[in-house]
Amino acid sequence: MAEVNIARINELAKKNKTEGLTDAEAQELHELRQAYLEAFRHNLRAQLDSIVVVEENGERHPLKKKGSEN
Repeated sequence: MAEVNIARINELAKKNKTEGLTDAEAQELHELRQAYLEAFRHNLRAQLDSIVVVEENGERHPLKKKGSEN
């Protein structure tokens, strides 16, 4: 997510606390926050997918998802 979008989220959040938002600004804030959360989740998933577990015997395998049988 671009720094410009994060700055806009912060700007709208500050305005919401001080003077309130119009319906259009509230909708924009909601959409920007959803996009931020989507990017955050995507980056976290990519980071978790890159983790490799190394056993004591040197065997390496990817981190398993919780509840996964494989």
